[in-house]
Amino acid sequence: MTSAQPAALHVESAGRGRPLVLLHGWALHAGLFTPLMPALAQRHRVLAADLPGHGHSPPLPRWSLATVVAALADAFGGEAEPPDVLGWSLGGLIALAWARAHPAQVRRLVLVGATPKFVAGDDWPHAMGETAMHRFADELRVAYRPTLQRFLTLQVQGSAEGRATLAALRHALHARDAPDPSTLSDALAVLAETDVRSLVASIRHPALAIAGERDTLVPPLATAWLARALPDARLKVITGAGHAPFLSHREAFLDAVDEFLA
Repeated sequence: MTSAQPAALHVESAGRGRPLVLLHGWALHAGLFTPLMPALAQRHRVLAADLPGHGHSPPLPRWSLATVVAALADAFGGEAEPPDVLGWSLGGLIALAWARAHPAQVRRLVLVGATPKFVAGDDWPHAMGETAMHRFADELRVAYRPTLQRFLTLQVQGSAEGRATLAALRHALHARDAPDPSTLSDALAVLAETDVRSLVASIRHPALAIAGERDTLVPPLATAWLARALPDARLKVITGAGHAPFLSHREAFLDAVDEFLA
């Protein structure tokens, strides 16, 4: 594995072939994908990016969907061929925004635990309540590492690979600092306020939407809605998985991604 820093982003690269960009979720970093890298690198040139203000990437003066997409466009817009983009949770929302803003820079989308709207409302029951989201954010601010550890433990609990996966994640995740505090706050505002339901029909890239059957943060009905609303998308629900199926059900997840990207 080698390291490179296109534009202001820290990106870790492995493998050869068509580029595949990995975008992590809120308050985490690209080390989350460490258990996937060897398998994905057999077929792709994998580019795992720390989002601005996360991991080894420096913060932005103002963190928003537009400024993050601009950073991604600067980092990857010069690729010889447009990359496939795999985004998890907040990374999925960013992948959608990137594909809409710069359609020629993205080839296909893999959207994992993704939703057009993270907070429930009168016309959108497929989400967590705003109070629960802010409670989790407060816990992260006060005790980042213990809260993150509890979250990840829940994601792999009960899986055949749970213990080994969690050990690898501890090593990878603790190797990088906690996110910039202003980034956490600004990115949480993006999660709380963004609603792209009216925009997804204009995103015509081939897409695979992957949901965990037991996901309580982004219920599978939200990801199913997204798959129906996108003009060229299919849905894969991974039985027994929660919000991070690539950790708890890695083989089933990789099979679905390989089939779609083959």
